[in-house]
Amino acid sequence: MKLGTIVGLISFSSLGVYGWGASGHEAVGYVAMQFLAPNALSFVQSSLGSTYSQSLGPAATWADNIKSNTAYKWASALHYVDAQDNPPTSCSVSQSRDCASGRCILSAISNYTNRVVDTTLSAAQRQEALKFLDHFIGDIGQPLHVEALSVGGNAISVTCSGSTTNLHALWDAGIINKLLPANYGNSVTTWANTLATRIKTGTYASSAASWISCSSPTAVARRSILDDLSGFLRPRAITPLHCPLVWAQDSNTFDCSFVFGYTTGSDLCTSSYYTNAVPIIETQIAKQGYRLAAWLNVLFDGSTHLP
Repeated sequence: MKLGTIVGLISFSSLGVYGWGASGHEAVGYVAMQFLAPNALSFVQSSLGSTYSQSLGPAATWADNIKSNTAYKWASALHYVDAQDNPPTSCSVSQSRDCASGRCILSAISNYTNRVVDTTLSAAQRQEALKFLDHFIGDIGQPLHVEALSVGGNAISVTCSGSTTNLHALWDAGIINKLLPANYGNSVTTWANTLATRIKTGTYASSAASWISCSSPTAVARRSILDDLSGFLRPRAITPLHCPLVWAQDSNTFDCSFVFGYTTGSDLCTSSYYTNAVPIIETQIAKQGYRLAAWLNVLFDGSTHLP
């Protein structure tokens, strides 16, 4: 059953669809801050101001925090795309198939990319666009935000450290909430700094360039964020973007290769499932922070300014 269909029957907040939870989203924002080019950094700091400590980290949770606000009820469907595939047998994301209504995370990223650079909008409107981008580029890296099966995992009951939860919530926050105190002194900034260091000089350094190439495995020609946004912004229009679709497809592959491959009845936070999920989650958080920085750098500095 589609996530969008269920949302019509049950309140969105009750499903716990929050894409990484607060800590994961903050980490994406904090990672991005370490790779912003001068103009992008200046815009982020001036737009977000003291309310968000001039940082994408604290601002990243805003789009989840407003879900209880009826004025933003319309935004609920923008946090995900209902991939109509069949994991773990087959995984795929299609813009025409899975976002035919134009109301999904793929179209949302296009819309707010347009708005964040629109100087005819007010400062408040551009700040809102920035906060949505901050959040949605994080969300698209969460494998269960690009999957329709079992309501993106919300309808699958699992156990984490002795407590009952659901598969979606486990990936949003359950694993991260165990990882942070165990490995990072329960500090999101320590975690984000570690991930950023891995990108700069560590285990992610050799693969980081591929994260922002926007080239799918079957692509004939190599594409880049600059290619994507140059065509999109001249003239500006809310049209499909290539990079977010590639990123969604990238995340979606984990639904087949790992996410749904759990052992029924086992505790997923005290087993090999946890051990093997951690590197996937950490890589996805790092990817989305790096991609967010590259996205904003192209918009405000004309190039990714990244290797």
